[in-house]
Amino acid sequence: MRMKLLTVAALSVLGLGGCGDDDDPVSTAVRSVEFTETPAPTTTDEIARTYTRSTVKVTYEDGRVRETPLAYNVLFSVKDPVAEVNGEKHPAGQLYNYRMEPLLDPMGNPVVAETPDANSLLEVDDQLFLVTHYEYDWILSDGAVAWTAPGWYTRMPMSMTLSEIAQTGDGKLTATRVRPIEFSGVNGIWIPCFGSQTPWNTHLGSEEDYDLIYNPLDAKNYGTTTSGLKAMRELYFKGEREANPYHYGIIPEVTVRADGSTSVVKHYAMGRGTWEQAKLMPDGRTAYLGDDGAYVQMTMFVADQYGDLSAGTLYTAKWNQTSDQNGGSATLSWIRLGHGADAEIKALANRLTFNDIFDAVAPSDGQCPAGYQRVRAGSASDECLTLKPGMEQAAAFLETRRYTALLGGTTEWTKMEGLAVNARDKKLYMAMSRIETSMRSDPTEPADHIRLPENKAGATYTLELSSGIEDTQGNAIDSEWVAVSMAVEPALLGKPIAADALGNTADVDAIANTDNLFFSEKMRTLFIGEDSGMHINNFVWAYHVDTRKLTRVMTLTAGAESTGLQVVENLNGHAYIMSNAQHHGDFASSINADLKAQLTPLIDRFDAPVGYIGGIPGL
Repeated sequence: MRMKLLTVAALSVLGLGGCGDDDDPVSTAVRSVEFTETPAPTTTDEIARTYTRSTVKVTYEDGRVRETPLAYNVLFSVKDPVAEVNGEKHPAGQLYNYRMEPLLDPMGNPVVAETPDANSLLEVDDQLFLVTHYEYDWILSDGAVAWTAPGWYTRMPMSMTLSEIAQTGDGKLTATRVRPIEFSGVNGIWIPCFGSQTPWNTHLGSEEDYDLIYNPLDAKNYGTTTSGLKAMRELYFKGEREANPYHYGIIPEVTVRADGSTSVVKHYAMGRGTWEQAKLMPDGRTAYLGDDGAYVQMTMFVADQYGDLSAGTLYTAKWNQTSDQNGGSATLSWIRLGHGADAEIKALANRLTFNDIFDAVAPSDGQCPAGYQRVRAGSASDECLTLKPGMEQAAAFLETRRYTALLGGTTEWTKMEGLAVNARDKKLYMAMSRIETSMRSDPTEPADHIRLPENKAGATYTLELSSGIEDTQGNAIDSEWVAVSMAVEPALLGKPIAADALGNTADVDAIANTDNLFFSEKMRTLFIGEDSGMHINNFVWAYHVDTRKLTRVMTLTAGAESTGLQVVENLNGHAYIMSNAQHHGDFASSINADLKAQLTPLIDRFDAPVGYIGGIPGL
């Protein structure tokens, strides 16, 4: 089928094909794509549901216009018994130990994650597969919030699933087989959040390591670290081995074969952090990594070779502020952290601890002893660090955030989330869910590079990409996709407000707490999914980068976060916006009390869909 479509498109270019009709949308090039608005929900029934009322209008170069309604389609819910393990069916979001045995909660029931996140719809030798992340476990089987249950774990060992997908002639997708992907060969996986697709058709996942990376000098934060390690040791490894924090916070790559088998590697060469996402540029070598948390870094990885992320050079950014207005703007300079390969960094991870890499003491009255440097990286607590001899590579790749701070890079970003690339214009889009805490000016910090007014509704930054750039030591960076500046386009800046009648504390006609991003080159549109506690309903938005028109295209069940964003521009004559929702009914704290009481019986908190927006012609 794919060969047929390519042939028709080629004939059209050569003037040998007909103009086609509304049922043959690929015979003529697309001039423009635009969407109509889905209004913000106002009734209780609307607020409790996930839906779209938008249409898509495709205008072709020959003047034809095709307008079709969009529809949200559910492939499966996390609670649906569709996942196959050892010949038995289990809920799709069920979690497992390293032997692929179900994890059980305190009531003796299987743990099912209500948090589907990243999607990668991949075509492998004419077979369709969907890789889906499950980020964390939110509620136990009795409805209690998992991390507040006495004696239970703050987080759980997590999972991904692989679904075999069938496509009918009218474009409908169906999950025909679902099964968990096994991660025992890479020590399991911890908080996989957003993801992306490589140019060579594999899935790049993520690991948010904020439970395992905190300051060992801070008893409160270090307690979180040890709690996460305890969960891996007791639940995933069944008490049979210890968990090593340096095995997590690493980017995993999942390869799917045509027979449905998978292989997984973790790319230690890409550094360690609270990775929301790794996004490759069109060169297939340069990747940017979003670090989710407070006091985090911006990281760039340049692989030695196309299609191989196992070795490369790691860089960290310094923000050089030029304005504090409208979300702020800056030029960027890049500090080389080091060069590494997966095998050598993993060998370091296997044998080293924090105390092998650093000497650390707590500051006294904000000061460090002679020979130590005060840094703030990964938490609001300062550390006095000195690097032990010969530990530069270990620090660069296993303690990337701390090493960034030691070398003068910026560790002041807050809630750095999704990434997307606009290849034609050489622009990178970066979600900053909130502008607060570490991004505000604080002269008491060890460094105060970012000095911005607070905006709790966040922003999406546009980064200009360039070639011929040198690092701070004057050495050429071997990439044509190096970010040199960043700023916010006005339509992509959040707008906090006083609480309205429903409890929204951000303007519902503007993006709040941007999270997932995906750019469609053919639509010239940046798609944005929210993770907001300021909107009663989170939304999916379409922002046309040429017309600068922002359009709401979907609204989610109250309390649910928009996840799994991926745009497939043409699959056998149809286009798709992959989109999931997680933690239904996790209401914003500002929600109107009467509205909350009305919504509670209408929303199933154990339901979380994996799905897509359909109805778009193939482009």
